[in-house]
Amino acid sequence: MPTHFQNFIDGHWCDSSDGRTFENRNPANWNEILGTFPLSIKQDVDRATQAALEAFRQWRFVPAPERGNILRKAGDIMVRRKNEIAAIMTREMGKPLTETKGDVQEGIDTAFYSATEGRRLFGINTPSELPNKMNLSFRVPIGVCGLITPWNFPMAIPSWNIFPGLVAGNTFVFKPAEDTPWTANVLAEILIEAGLPKGCLNIVHGAGAVVGAAITEHPDIRAVSFTGSTSTGAIVARACGERTKHVCLEMGGKNAQIVMADADLDLAIEGVLWGAFGTTGQRCTATSRLILHEKIHDEMVERLARQASKLRLGDGLDAKTDVGPIINEKQRKNIERYVKIGKEEGANCMLGGEVASIGNLKNGWFFQPTIFTDVTPEMRIAKEEIFGPVLSVLKCRSLEEAIEINNSVQYGLSSSIYTRDINVAMQAARDIEAGITYINAATIGAEAHMPFGGVKGTGNGHREGGWAVFDFYTEWKSVYIDYSGKLQRAQIDV
Repeated sequence: MPTHFQNFIDGHWCDSSDGRTFENRNPANWNEILGTFPLSIKQDVDRATQAALEAFRQWRFVPAPERGNILRKAGDIMVRRKNEIAAIMTREMGKPLTETKGDVQEGIDTAFYSATEGRRLFGINTPSELPNKMNLSFRVPIGVCGLITPWNFPMAIPSWNIFPGLVAGNTFVFKPAEDTPWTANVLAEILIEAGLPKGCLNIVHGAGAVVGAAITEHPDIRAVSFTGSTSTGAIVARACGERTKHVCLEMGGKNAQIVMADADLDLAIEGVLWGAFGTTGQRCTATSRLILHEKIHDEMVERLARQASKLRLGDGLDAKTDVGPIINEKQRKNIERYVKIGKEEGANCMLGGEVASIGNLKNGWFFQPTIFTDVTPEMRIAKEEIFGPVLSVLKCRSLEEAIEINNSVQYGLSSSIYTRDINVAMQAARDIEAGITYINAATIGAEAHMPFGGVKGTGNGHREGGWAVFDFYTEWKSVYIDYSGKLQRAQIDV
């Protein structure tokens, strides 16, 4: 019998209200059931929210540095359990152990960073325009926050939100992705051991259409952070907007790596191999477009294809594996559909393009690393997010054309340019429409102490990571202290 896991509500592990469950399976070997988890309903969200609301009434009075100390302890526990957590994640979502260890490390970095920010929740204080009067401003917590996260970074993305949100004084109702529920429960175990009071973190497993909707609609949940597709993000934004909730959206990407004629091609090839096929292309920041200057196009494509053909597919627990499985059958079918679309549009599938299902791959959801050439900007494979190991190569004649192609999509998350010319690099950094730009580096590789997020169809102006995430998880309160001993009527008495 597979292990049965539970929700975590008000400091207790518990089943869903109606007892239903769903299976968590290994995408590298779909026959392996990792466990069963609660298929929760609205009543479970109600109970979790009530617990979070009760906890908030006390948690907000705990000094922020003390809240930060709990996160520091959590980081220490994550260091101790790093290899164990990485192995769990690899079994849940497939990416190689080297990558899941990096996922855990992002959580560790965020824990330590958030802990220090408990002593740095600065306000802004300015002189008053009137005599004998003082103006102060403070960051204050919002209250109960809802969190809905994807499966591709099951430790890093929850950590980006939960850790700073807790340090800021909020409490959480957290719905993890159905494909990676185990890692979420491990995160709860870590915070329990670190000393987080009951009710401050509540985990409710289940379907997005039920649990996610209940979170966005609950009147006592005052802020919601969502990471996922742009189409679902629009639904979340609409539900939150109707209820005047804070909402942070981190959605799709169609990220491009630009390579100019003067670039270090060896470095650029390493970058696109990592950016396009790391995490099997299942990152919002993955390199899904490669924009090559016409002078180096043919050489770069030939060398890239030769290197990509050597990538080894397999179980992420195998140290020899370069590329793991697609997360599930539905997503692999979606990738197959886009490959077919690309061929029908007239693009040249020069590498891959097929399901990989022989030998030790037959029981998993594997897909070959795929490269399309002769791609033009109006093709769907050049505009729409595929979320798999599929790279579209486009040609340009100048920096201006490369930037125009880069900016022609609805998304604006990550971007990259390879060049030895500092003037070109600075122009690209200025003109590319993206929340993140890398110079001579891949489109993936965000650091925990920097803001993370995008523009246009990727986000709604908020950022995860770094100091910017505290702008979402706090509200400003202005305080005026008048010690003049008389009524002063602000602008009227100036």
